Amino acid sequence: MGPITAGVLQLVALTGALALVHIPLGNHMARVYSSRRHLRIEKWIYQGIGADPDTEMTWTAYLRGVLAFSAVGVLFLYGLQRLQGVLPGSLGFDAIDQDQAFNTAVSFVTNTNWQSYYGEQAMGHVVQTAGLAVQNFVSAAVGMAVAVALVRGFARSRTGELGNFWSDLVRGVVRVLLPLAFVAAVVLVACGVIQNFSGIHEVGQFMGGSQQWNGGAVASQEAIKELGTNGGGYFNANSAHPFENPTPFSNLFEIFLILVVPFSLPRAFGVMVGSVRQGYAILAAMGTLWLGFVALMMWTEFAHHGPAFDLAGGAMEGKEARFGIGGSSIFAVSTTLTSTGAVDSFHSSFTGLGGGLALLGMMLGEIAPGGVGSGLYGMLIMAVIAVFIAGLMVGRTPEYLGKKIGTREIKLAALYILVTPALALVLTAFAMALPTPPHSMTNSGAHGFSEILYAYTSAANNNGSAFAGLNADTQWFNSTLGLAMLFGRFVPMVFVLALAGSLARQTPVPATAGTLRTEKPLFTGLLVGAILIITGLTYFPALALGPLAEGLA
Repeated sequence: MGPITAGVLQLVALTGALALVHIPLGNHMARVYSSRRHLRIEKWIYQGIGADPDTEMTWTAYLRGVLAFSAVGVLFLYGLQRLQGVLPGSLGFDAIDQDQAFNTAVSFVTNTNWQSYYGEQAMGHVVQTAGLAVQNFVSAAVGMAVAVALVRGFARSRTGELGNFWSDLVRGVVRVLLPLAFVAAVVLVACGVIQNFSGIHEVGQFMGGSQQWNGGAVASQEAIKELGTNGGGYFNANSAHPFENPTPFSNLFEIFLILVVPFSLPRAFGVMVGSVRQGYAILAAMGTLWLGFVALMMWTEFAHHGPAFDLAGGAMEGKEARFGIGGSSIFAVSTTLTSTGAVDSFHSSFTGLGGGLALLGMMLGEIAPGGVGSGLYGMLIMAVIAVFIAGLMVGRTPEYLGKKIGTREIKLAALYILVTPALALVLTAFAMALPTPPHSMTNSGAHGFSEILYAYTSAANNNGSAFAGLNADTQWFNSTLGLAMLFGRFVPMVFVLALAGSLARQTPVPATAGTLRTEKPLFTGLLVGAILIITGLTYFPALALGPLAEGLA
């Protein structure tokens, strides 16, 4: 079997598996967030945190809950890292430096999981499990909660209430993420991923020196790392490390975990708004973009440009031989079109156009299918923009799901889509203009520019993957990337929740002969086109200076 055939078969198997779970998992999530019943363990948690899960919240109260919970998470994780030297199970590692502790705390709380450190050489068992792994669960649940609040904004009328943040947060963890992560961890252990609390072992000599490995609760963290679209690896090599991702099957399974919740959330959206066909329209837009990017990535990486490529069957530099070009291409697209950031290959070693595709996937806003929760609310914002464009074409007030898209709604949507490009491009410009930051680049020219552009795009979009080659463990990058992650996560949430509150207060308008049918393929095509055009107009100059210049050289 040739490498191209193997890659195509992996893509077919993955698509089939996602299709099988789409309806049952989507229906389950819709029931979870619509139920009035509280499990006993959930009641204990509410009592412990002093929350009343039955109290409805306005969008401002919901936002205060999101920000307060996340602020506590940042402080706790920062303190845990600063105290690591005196904690049990630290494996002898010292406390993390202030700037790096800030960067890492912000990174995991914002669901970015950007890492400027070597995991196996910096973090002990307590920080990894009680700190990082816990944030993998709750940061994903926060994204899901905000998405559900926006869905309620479309589904409800004549009210300013969007549900209860604490209830949505706890249910997302207890009823969705924990059961799925438990099953996934068992599968990963069966595949050979390690799960222990062992110390550091010397395993032999390597290039004249001793080689050491430390164990850890890797399978349990790997499961939620992918399932929650987090991405932070236990080891520096991330999902290219054999302790995290040992076989081609585990590689395909991890890609499945990355995509399964984001691709199932449109079904939950359709059920909750009372029209599953609306969910299928959103799913179709997500799937079209994802499949298109996978096809383009495979084409760029399998294309032969000389004897070395011919012998290897494609661009194998920076890729694991056990995964091949097909598995690496699917993983790279899936991790950059979501907010995962896990990597099983070296994105800097992809062809110029292949690296550009990884960048462009993040620049779309990570909505195809996007992060857990953030992908759905990002796509719904783009749907609002697409409906507005269609309204301008026909000269009538745009409507989406019976809600009018007026001046307030379109301003909030526009502000949402401007935040991350502004952060990524402005900070990239500062880093290139100042004298010190460019010293962190391994490469010069277009490829070096791509390293910095990728870093800030990854941070602002809460992705967390790295182009590699950039030494980001400096005060400048730890601080500015941390700020990009904070603003890139929470400022858009302000606009999402404000939009949800505005929509929930409206009285639905009946559909007429002139109403745009947003469940039809025509609207899906309009939505995909709007996404590509808006992204292209925003980022094309920067892409032309980096990956396009390199790929066309």
